[in-house]
Amino acid sequence: MSTHIRKSSAGRINPTFTSSLFIPLLLIGILIAACQPEPPEREFKTISPEQAAAEAERTMGEVSVDLPDDLEISLWATKDLLGDPIAIHMDDEGKAWVTVTKRSRNSEFDIRDVDSSWLIESMKWETVEDRREFLHTELAPERSDENTWLPDRNEDGSHDWRDLTVMKEEIWRLEDLNGDGMADQAQLFIRDFNDEVTDVAGAVLHYNDEVFVGVGPDMWRLRDTNGDGMSDWKESISHGYNVHIGFSGHGMSGLTTGPDGRVYWSIGDMGFSVTDQDGKEWHYPNQGAILRSDPDGSNFEVYAAGVRNTHEFVFDKYGNLITIDNDGDHAGEFERLVYLVNGSDSGWRINWQFGKYTDPKNNSYKVWMDEDYFKPHWDDQAAHVLPPLAEYYAGPAGMAYNPGTALNENWEDHFFVMSFRGSVANSPIYSFTLKENGASFEMDEDKEALRGILAVGLDFGPDGALYMTDWIQGWSINDEGRIWKLDSPEDAESEIRLETKSLLGESFSDHDSERLIELMGHQDMRVRQKAQFELANRGDEESLLRAIETSSEQLARIHGIWGLAQIGRSNLNAVEPLTQFLRFRL
Repeated sequence: MSTHIRKSSAGRINPTFTSSLFIPLLLIGILIAACQPEPPEREFKTISPEQAAAEAERTMGEVSVDLPDDLEISLWATKDLLGDPIAIHMDDEGKAWVTVTKRSRNSEFDIRDVDSSWLIESMKWETVEDRREFLHTELAPERSDENTWLPDRNEDGSHDWRDLTVMKEEIWRLEDLNGDGMADQAQLFIRDFNDEVTDVAGAVLHYNDEVFVGVGPDMWRLRDTNGDGMSDWKESISHGYNVHIGFSGHGMSGLTTGPDGRVYWSIGDMGFSVTDQDGKEWHYPNQGAILRSDPDGSNFEVYAAGVRNTHEFVFDKYGNLITIDNDGDHAGEFERLVYLVNGSDSGWRINWQFGKYTDPKNNSYKVWMDEDYFKPHWDDQAAHVLPPLAEYYAGPAGMAYNPGTALNENWEDHFFVMSFRGSVANSPIYSFTLKENGASFEMDEDKEALRGILAVGLDFGPDGALYMTDWIQGWSINDEGRIWKLDSPEDAESEIRLETKSLLGESFSDHDSERLIELMGHQDMRVRQKAQFELANRGDEESLLRAIETSSEQLARIHGIWGLAQIGRSNLNAVEPLTQFLRFRL
């Protein structure tokens, strides 16, 4: 963790001080200063325009990409700037915030790769501390000779749990400083997160001048308080994730902001046991979930539970949460397109993955499979389970939703999801749309949007292009990664896309209420949301209500409702006017 040290200029020495008093004080001051940690040096990676162009040309000659006719792909960040990337978030200025893992399959475990006796032990755990206690016992220094499979990373001559605290996760910020269409600088934002129970950094979000990172067992909030581009302050806003040792990649992921102004994230079926800031326990040790809280960690809630590993998820323009859940690798099972609603349970438990299925004396009944929990709705299905909408493709990873102005009109209302299967040739990016089906949805259009890049994370930039982190090949880390940009060349300079980019780069605190009400009807949901959040932050109930009552734009009225609900979390009176809009039909 980087440390912020505040230095003050020395004042004059009081002439009444005697030398006998001054010298000891001076020595104490020198000793204290010597003990203070030095601020970390800023770390950059840079590449010249000429080098970047040459690397892009070489890389494009090596990859074989299949695309729809109206899209093109270009290299945005070369391997010179990036290690093994997972999550990506494009901020409103077009900077890429990327998590880079050093711990994947290195200092975090996959249950399939460790001693088989660990499986049953892992299933017993209910908290992260149970996991920590096991590691301290199983990987105790006095058992070093039994654990030579674990590298002696701290080089102390012992193979023990302390070797799990060496490798650190990273967040890098990449940007195109000269505006030539390629990133030319990456700056390290933080290198940290290396407890013995720490997972990989699977989620990142830049929001309100803070950076959130999901890296079990914590959801962290980070700040750069001195403007040097590095984090010098961090706070855990939620703790207790990754109870079990499960499948690698089933940890924390999917950070985003919801339409209610809260931060949302997911945890896979490694499970969690969290005590929130009010002392309430949320004990879900055997299942994955979507969670949310205010940015400071207050108002924590489990939004939806019983998922296996949703990895990333998105909100559509009406605030519906859509995602793809990974399957459990059982014969006849499949990945599932799901519409998750607040309070739902999708039925998955980590013991459905393992449970008693390895016991030959009791191996005939598999709850998940035999009860058909994984199937879309069917007659006589268990009523306590939220069924998926449809079967979907294997290995869902990164996911994004067209915010309204991205790419071109052919891709409006489209969801994009990466099918990560470790092989470039077998890992496309798919795109689909949904149509209403009663109170739910059904699949409408489904097509392939890209093949030839092994992407992990996806996010739309303020320019309307889709950016993706590239793992390059396989499953293992090799300290290489890239970022690609998928775009519609004929629409990149369209009026609406240029307007959206300009608006997202502005500070909305400079706009008056009338302008913000107008922007809540904008074509791009990010602009609408930014206007809503600004009015909510001001506590401007009158303007939000006026948008609901007078705007001709349906989405502006919806954002007005969401804005009043934001204020209502701290002032219940703010939502009272909404009752006048309720209509009951018998």
